[in-house]
Amino acid sequence: MTKTRWVLGISTCMVLLSGCGNTAAATGSSAETRNATVVVALAPDSPPNWFVPVFSASAYIEINAQIQFLMYRPLIYLNKNSQVDYSRSLVSHIAVNTSGTTYTLTLNHKYAWSNGAPVTAQDVVFTWDLIKDASAPDSPWPYGAEGSGGVPNDWKSVTAQGSNTVVVQLRSPANPQWFIHNGLSQISPIPKAIWDKYPNNEIKELRYIQSVANSPTNSVYHVVDGPFQFKSWQPNNYWELVPNPKFGGHQASIGKLIFQDESSSANEFAGLHTGAISVGYLPPSMWKSRGELSDDVMTSSYLFGTNYIIPNLNAKAPGGLGTLFSKLYIRQALEMGINQKGIVGSLYHGAGVMTDGPVPSKPKTIYIDTALAKFPYPYNPAKGKALLERHGWHDVNGVMTRQGRALRFNLIYGAGSPTETDMVSLIKAGWAQEGIDVSLQQMPQNQVFAMTAQSDPSKWQMGYWGAGWTYQLDYYPTGGNLFATSGGENASGYNNATLDQLIQDTYELGTPAQIRARMDAYQQFAAIHLPVLWVPWLPMGYARVAGYNEHARNVHGTVKTFNPVTDYLYANYWTVSNN
Repeated sequence: MTKTRWVLGISTCMVLLSGCGNTAAATGSSAETRNATVVVALAPDSPPNWFVPVFSASAYIEINAQIQFLMYRPLIYLNKNSQVDYSRSLVSHIAVNTSGTTYTLTLNHKYAWSNGAPVTAQDVVFTWDLIKDASAPDSPWPYGAEGSGGVPNDWKSVTAQGSNTVVVQLRSPANPQWFIHNGLSQISPIPKAIWDKYPNNEIKELRYIQSVANSPTNSVYHVVDGPFQFKSWQPNNYWELVPNPKFGGHQASIGKLIFQDESSSANEFAGLHTGAISVGYLPPSMWKSRGELSDDVMTSSYLFGTNYIIPNLNAKAPGGLGTLFSKLYIRQALEMGINQKGIVGSLYHGAGVMTDGPVPSKPKTIYIDTALAKFPYPYNPAKGKALLERHGWHDVNGVMTRQGRALRFNLIYGAGSPTETDMVSLIKAGWAQEGIDVSLQQMPQNQVFAMTAQSDPSKWQMGYWGAGWTYQLDYYPTGGNLFATSGGENASGYNNATLDQLIQDTYELGTPAQIRARMDAYQQFAAIHLPVLWVPWLPMGYARVAGYNEHARNVHGTVKTFNPVTDYLYANYWTVSNN
């Protein structure tokens, strides 16, 4: 998620699946224990808090996306190569006219709601209407992916033709690859018959959704079309899902899937050690203790995303910092003070890749611009300080000062990971060599995300989500949701007409060579002009905390089914053996 934001977190994760102790007796073969319980560790201070698959900006985080994916089938299901898998999508076919303005969707009869009702075109249109209404200026809560996939301004209409066909019309021609990946993929339908409480009042409808968004046992969540359904919860402790017996796809063999809140990485490690946690991570800070997890398997994975620190460029930023951060030379100096090689080598034991743009080199995709292998701003604090001096800054008692203003600010970041604290501390030390004075403030990750969501830019100066950004809901990585002026996840408030146009160009029709060149031009501009401050992209799992994926030896399928593009849990394919 996030933001989100399928966001949140950059770290080196490797999933640890350990068989839970409270498994049911085997009902299948001797090799597989059916109806077992699998416990998944959550990142510290990041509990799920929004269960409707139409996300508000402040709820656009990874764990919310994970759970909604397990409960609601997406309209567009992408495979590991970022291609549409129609056998697993709610649509069986998409017909596109030659100009890329009309998309005719035929629904897949394979899937139905758990109450037996079919998933209809009316459900799709209803869900789109919620997205459109939540993107309006008078919405009681902002839609989290506004700006991505042309939402809402590029969409002219979404209509139903009967119960099995949806027609989406755009206002202007578009690159179908972009629109299908980033526009249509945003819709995970919910049943209109269950949710449409106020059919003639969209504001009341949105307020109702907000009122039940964090009440997963409410009756509206009883009707789903995904592989799991909600069972029970204890807020700030655990969230329990069980298989949906009416699911039209691959049925889960595990009996319970529990998301367990963790107060710290140390507690999570203890749970792995005792077997109380079935799926988790090894924090880099506990690297030397990895041998204690002898019953687990450690693996690493890279998600399709990027990692960065967010300077608040808004004019309302406290202390006038937005005016300073808006100056490119300031951001250039800050980037030259980030020791990416040191972060990867000393904190993450050599895992991770240095980053200088919005598309990562790992996992390898067709989107990366290889010309960015040569960093425009490699680590060089002396050069960064000299750049500040050329613009009139002078060292006064160790802090760069210009016209009476000292270059100091506050950086907020997520609590719970010692390695993350070490990372921002290392960055602080690099900036100190340039005469930049930074105060570090730790707070719960959800709070960091909410504060930097531009709901009130007067309350923060610089932020680090700790988990980076993954391209979920904007799988075609054009940057429209991240860095366009109107982007829903443009947390820094970056505003640049040239970048807006370069992003817009990636949406247009063209030959393969033209489309490739446009994507490269966007990446190069973002690397040079720094809408955010790039930091290393690290191996990471769904938990989004510093660590390596771990899974217990008797839990199978977590690595095989992993999809770096979507970063969702495919728990209905997991199995637990009795040895």
